Amino acid sequence: MYAAAPSGIRSGRRATLALGALLTALLAAGCAQPGDGPVWQPGTEGGRTGAAGAPTTTPSATPKGEAKSVSLSATGDIIIGNAPNRLPPGGGKGFFDSVKDALAADLVMGNLEEPLTVDTGTGKCGANSTRCFQFRAPPEYAAHLRDAGFELLNQANNHGYDYGPKGYQNTQRALEKYDLAHTGAPDQITVVEVEGVKIAVAGFSSYVWSNSLVDIDDARAVVKKAATMADLVVVQVHMGGEGADKTRVRPGTEMFLGENRGDPVKFSHAMVDAGADLIVGHGPHVLRGMEFYQGRLIAYSLGNFAGGGNSLSNSGRLGWGGVLKVSLKPDGSFADGSFTSTYMNSIGKPTMDPDDRGLGLVKQLSGTDFPQAGARFDDKGRITEG
Repeated sequence: MYAAAPSGIRSGRRATLALGALLTALLAAGCAQPGDGPVWQPGTEGGRTGAAGAPTTTPSATPKGEAKSVSLSATGDIIIGNAPNRLPPGGGKGFFDSVKDALAADLVMGNLEEPLTVDTGTGKCGANSTRCFQFRAPPEYAAHLRDAGFELLNQANNHGYDYGPKGYQNTQRALEKYDLAHTGAPDQITVVEVEGVKIAVAGFSSYVWSNSLVDIDDARAVVKKAATMADLVVVQVHMGGEGADKTRVRPGTEMFLGENRGDPVKFSHAMVDAGADLIVGHGPHVLRGMEFYQGRLIAYSLGNFAGGGNSLSNSGRLGWGGVLKVSLKPDGSFADGSFTSTYMNSIGKPTMDPDDRGLGLVKQLSGTDFPQAGARFDDKGRITEG
């Protein structure tokens, strides 16, 4: 049983949610000890709940007095290259140099849209496949993610299993070798600690190798459990249809190639109600709007961040992405935020966008799709609640 008692710095809302989930877990399991939640430490196995060889736990260092906010940054889809023949020059060295400063935060997260593995012989695309895309980069490319400042990568997406379970496990080992945390497997809640504040991150998608985006009751249970393990809860979610025309967020289920890609609004609101403090969306390959719900920020899609080897289209809006940076107080409330525009250059490298095309689009979409609750942006990308 990995459940920690709620921290004393939680808001009333968070404490109520966490206490309810904790009492339910105690009744079901018959035992639990405060402080049992696994916390990611460099070189550990990554904080997977219920897994054998879970990381060594550490006592909570959450400050009891006046606590400062912690900053979190996040990106959309990341592909560094596609082995064996579509890899960036120089073995990928310096791939993220242009955007490294923009990423800097207390916790830097990204959506890893490919396995880091050798060819396992179990690629999902057969010899006669059409409209099938599979990606992988060499395991040592995890070093480029570390050098860019990334600290936690999400595997809950449609390409996480491109090379089967072995490729998925190889990715985890590659990340761990370079002291990078990962999240996204079923029932996986990864807890990291920064500035004395514990942050639980869980990844969701519509695929069986991740927490379910479609089964909202199950997803809600994961988030409620996460709220008992940390001060802040972040949801990484791969949701919505794909394509240049998929920038709008509308109520209802979205389908793509016959797959249920979830109901982004229903899911996101339910996760906030369950205890999430930040929703980081990706999947449509384009930017989408942002809204505040119950005082929590929901970013419905951060678009394409990197497509090394031209693995992702950089045509028009498909080439735009950005870095979301949010500062949260230890009780989960929003303190500050910003969005910095990036684009994928001619070889798919993430590059700062002096024209701020992504910011302009996100600002427009937030106002159009969420006229009452949409996030507000100034000309420099600073985010405020409307």
